[in-house]
Amino acid sequence: MPTDFSADALNRIAEALERVSPPPEPTPDFAASAYVWQTEPDRLVPVPEVNRIALDLLVGIDRARETLMQNTLQFAQGLPANNALLWGARGMGKSSLVKAVHGALETDHPGLKLVELHREDLPSVGRLLNQLRAAPHRFLLYCDDLSFSHDDQHYKSLKAVLDGGIEGRPENVIFYATSNRRHLMPRDMIENERSSAINPGEAVEEKVSLSDRFGLWLGFHPCDQDAYLAMVRGYCDAYGVTISDEGLRAEAVEWQATRGSRSGRVAWQFFTDLAGRHGITLA
Repeated sequence: MPTDFSADALNRIAEALERVSPPPEPTPDFAASAYVWQTEPDRLVPVPEVNRIALDLLVGIDRARETLMQNTLQFAQGLPANNALLWGARGMGKSSLVKAVHGALETDHPGLKLVELHREDLPSVGRLLNQLRAAPHRFLLYCDDLSFSHDDQHYKSLKAVLDGGIEGRPENVIFYATSNRRHLMPRDMIENERSSAINPGEAVEEKVSLSDRFGLWLGFHPCDQDAYLAMVRGYCDAYGVTISDEGLRAEAVEWQATRGSRSGRVAWQFFTDLAGRHGITLA
């Protein structure tokens, strides 16, 4: 026997369903220059001020800096450009370079927007692309620290960005990713799958070929001591910290020795300490 529902009961059911699966928020007007993509509900959250340093302060990565700058400029001008994979040593400025390049171009190209996509939100990338496709701007879609572990299926969602499926990647979207791994998966996982597979050549081809889908590969390698000291000196000159070359060398070398490594990140961390001791603000 059919059950009769009152209008009030139906409204309560509809409200409960909306709480379980809220509708996506409206697409922003893109007045900001940078956004972070978040889900549940889907929304592009404006970033009032991007955490970045000036492009000319990124020392020791000149070739990568010039290549990525030219590629991004072409894209901002509506010309052909490649998706880019920035891979290599930790702390050598991969993510800093992406943000700095955008910062260097946004004044002359205000229609170029930076959108950060977290790795865990890759399955929602199709919905994000649908929002960006319809907007009258150009979008640098950026994913930091991208990699995949065993049985990780998120890599399939990445193909929507790199290949675009039947629709194709939106003409107004380009994708930059940073990773410590050139092939986006651990080397031991590659070797294990090759050794145990019936057809070793096909066992990891799908995941390894992800990196091949990036038209531009930029490698970042550990820096030597001269490059490390040049980074610190560049920060000192830019922020007005006065210190002799001998004093800088002694302190900076001691700092990196306690860390057991040299990188752009270690150079910035030392400079932050040095600026604080000299009463210099970094805002």
